Amino acid sequence: MPPHLIDGEPHDHSHDRPKRERTPGEALRIGIGGPVGSGKTALVAALCRQLRDELSLAVLTNDIYTTEDADFLRQHAVLPDERISAVQTGGCPHTAIRDDITANLDAIDDLIAVNPPLDLILIESGGDNLTATFSSGLIDVQIFVIDVAGGDKVPRKGGPGVTFSDLLVINKTDLAPLVGADLDVMARDAAKVREGRRTALISLTEDPAATAVLAWVREQLRASAEQDGSATESAVAH
Repeated sequence: MPPHLIDGEPHDHSHDRPKRERTPGEALRIGIGGPVGSGKTALVAALCRQLRDELSLAVLTNDIYTTEDADFLRQHAVLPDERISAVQTGGCPHTAIRDDITANLDAIDDLIAVNPPLDLILIESGGDNLTATFSSGLIDVQIFVIDVAGGDKVPRKGGPGVTFSDLLVINKTDLAPLVGADLDVMARDAAKVREGRRTALISLTEDPAATAVLAWVREQLRASAEQDGSATESAVAH
C-alpha cells in the first residue's frame, strides 16, 4: 500500500511503534486481539485451515480462567494438538500480552521446542474493550478484530486496538442489515481514525477463507522472508 501524506510528506506508519528484533529464520508472530465475541477464534481457525498445508504453524491463546479458545481449535482439528497451546492469565488478558508477557514467552518457547521449525505463530487474546494491545516484545504485527453487531459507532470510538493495530478487521458484515449498522460509515470512520493503516471488512459466514485477512498475512510472511534474506546477505558481506 503506498504511503499517504501528512503535511505534504509521505508517511507509511512503519516507525509508529517499536518493532521486535527478529532473528533471521525465526517464526513471525502475529497477535490477534479484540473484544469478546468479535470472532477472533473463528478467524484464527480460518487462517489455520488455509495455511496449515503450506507452512509450519502454531497457535497460542490467552483466556482468564479457561482454555476454551484452544479447546475450540483442537475440537475443530484446525491443527494437530501439539501445535495449539493456551495461557490461563488469571486476570485481564491485557496484562499477559502487554505488561508482563513472561507466560506467553514461555509458552512460545515450548511450542518452538515441540514443533521445530515454525514459520508462523498466531497469538490470540480477548479483552472486554477496545484497549487490548500487544507488547512489541511479544509480537511482530497485530490484528484487531471488532464486529458489526457492536454498532457502526465502534470504529470512531478509536482506542489503541482500533487506531494503531497493523490491520483492523471489521467482522460479521453479513449482520449489518439485522442490527442497523452502516458499513460505509464504519469503513469511513475507520479510515479517518487509522490514518492510512489497513482495514478489512469481512464475513466468515460468506467467506470462510477470510480472503482479505489471509492475503494480508501472506504479505507479512513475504516481508519477513525478505528481511531475513537481507539480513543474511548483510552478514555474509561483513
